Amino acid sequence: MHIAWTSFLLALVVITIVPGPDFVLITGNAVRSLRLGVLAALGVVTGLLVHAALATIGLSALVVAVPAALFAVKAVGAVYLGYLGVMTLRAARTSPQETVEHSARGVFLRGVLCDLLNPKVMLTFLSLIPQAMDPAAPPLPQAALLSAVTVGVFALFWVIVVPLARQLSVVLANPKIRVAFERVCGTALIGMAASVLAA
Repeated sequence: MHIAWTSFLLALVVITIVPGPDFVLITGNAVRSLRLGVLAALGVVTGLLVHAALATIGLSALVVAVPAALFAVKAVGAVYLGYLGVMTLRAARTSPQETVEHSARGVFLRGVLCDLLNPKVMLTFLSLIPQAMDPAAPPLPQAALLSAVTVGVFALFWVIVVPLARQLSVVLANPKIRVAFERVCGTALIGMAASVLAA
């Protein structure tokens, strides 16, 4: 079995470090508290595991093959990202303590849904993994291995990002800077929602 590891890993690292909705959600929570950052990251990784499983058994390919199904996923994902953006903008008007109290219970679920409803994540699995597979070898074990590596690389990235983002909390102790940061995050999520629909 000759998997194209070099090109696969290079592409995966680039995809991982380019900021997207997951990055905005995780860093936005991490600057509020380490616990929220970890919960958001665990939620995102859980969403990735679901994507990995769906891609491995071929359900994601089925969704992409049916235009109406893909549009439905995009529409739901865009609406949810827009909702997260609006909630983040609203959070900019509350104190950090209030935000922690209200969001701690749902932050894991937000992470799961943010990743799960992002069609770009699904398309990443469907475009990146097949290119690295050996056509002469059985596809299922390769898809499972490459999917697991994809999830592992993202998880490692979040292990690095969450503590680094937490360091921003010192800067964000200034209320004006915190409000500006949360407004940028909220606006970015709404912009990403629009880009998902336009794609």
